[in-house]
Amino acid sequence: MRKGVGFTKKVLLFLNNKLSVTQKAAISFVLVILVGAFLLTLPFSSTDNTSTPFINALFTATSASCVTGLVVYDTFTHWSLFGQTVILLLIQIGGLGLMSALYMIFFVRNKNLGLKEKELVRESFSPPAFMGVKELSKTIILGTFFFELLGAIFLSVRFVPEFGLFRGIYYSIFHSISAFCNAGFDLMGIKQPGSSLNLYYDDILVNITIIMLIVIGGLGFYVWSDIAKNRHHVSKYSLHTKIVLTSTLLLIAIPAAIIFVIEYFGGSFSELSLKGSVLSSVFQSVTLRTAGFTTVDYTLLNDGIIMIMLVVMLVGGSPGSTAGGIKTTTFSVLVLSISSVLKNREAPECFGRRLELNALKKAAAILIVYVALVITGIVILCFMDDVTLKEAAFECVSATATVGLTLGITSSLSVISKITVILLMFFGRIGCLSMILALSKTYRPTSAQKPLEKIAIG
Repeated sequence: MRKGVGFTKKVLLFLNNKLSVTQKAAISFVLVILVGAFLLTLPFSSTDNTSTPFINALFTATSASCVTGLVVYDTFTHWSLFGQTVILLLIQIGGLGLMSALYMIFFVRNKNLGLKEKELVRESFSPPAFMGVKELSKTIILGTFFFELLGAIFLSVRFVPEFGLFRGIYYSIFHSISAFCNAGFDLMGIKQPGSSLNLYYDDILVNITIIMLIVIGGLGFYVWSDIAKNRHHVSKYSLHTKIVLTSTLLLIAIPAAIIFVIEYFGGSFSELSLKGSVLSSVFQSVTLRTAGFTTVDYTLLNDGIIMIMLVVMLVGGSPGSTAGGIKTTTFSVLVLSISSVLKNREAPECFGRRLELNALKKAAAILIVYVALVITGIVILCFMDDVTLKEAAFECVSATATVGLTLGITSSLSVISKITVILLMFFGRIGCLSMILALSKTYRPTSAQKPLEKIAIG
């Protein structure tokens, strides 16, 4: 027995020394998903007390842990209270980040993180140099619970009178966590299965609360810290914060305006009131930032709107946030780089600062990897299932950017297609570039440089 324990200890020590930080983070995330999938297969996780097929449990656990929101079952009608609780815990772990959850345990036990644990936290959220791991972790934990509690209080004003005291409070907490973590899971199947928040399309309280939770969760944890530290002194904000806030505002306002104009004047919003149309336009623009909630039927939207949605979904939220996608800063660097080329400048510039050229290389790599994954997913879905190119593209972008929106094909996908979507969600949450680095061998830099030679571009 002791030999077995000793062998196991040696294997763990070997893996601990041989695995990179990125690999450890990815493996830890896989373990969380597998544990969640196992719990969801148990008979008492479903409302009819039958065992859920493992592939569907794995799909749900991955979607919850990767805070995506794509589902093969309606969350209320299929999952029991135990199953819903498992999903909610996976959402919270996925939103906080596994290593932040680890820090919370250490914090409660009044212990400090070791150097390896600190490295894992930094790897999980890639914070700028101006934030320490301890400051980052406290900001994540305290900020998350504060905003989720505030959101639950506002939602309870609507849900408690509608569903009763205990169920109303539970629904408020569930949807507040799901919205802040940009997960998109809902329990509105109690009213109409698969309806998400469609029945609240013109409810100002529900719309504004969910919108604010999504936006705040998608800004990034260290943007909160910068805003809290400098408050209204915008000039003192870091370049990162300025870029995040500016790009977030533009990526909400512009798509919302386009959706409103096209859909209200002769589109699917033409029969809605002006208030309902405005709220629906803004809500869809915000939820595309990887939230996954809906207040309208996407199958009725104009194809041009769907194309805009694909772009906004791919961009996603900001680094170090609960959102996915290539991130607003990546998108901003690419746009600024185009501007610098047109102005014949050596490097991108923004807010009186010059961006490092390495940022452009990383941004281009991230975009190419994401697009490659999406295209691969589209090919597989179109080959394996009877779906249109539009449906497959929407599903794959939604999965890779951990958005959670769909045109209604998720539950009917084949096993191979479900596995494909599972991998897209996982890669999207871990970070496509980080995942490739985790799978690749450790890079050893060298001082030797190859001869330089120019090639024609464009």
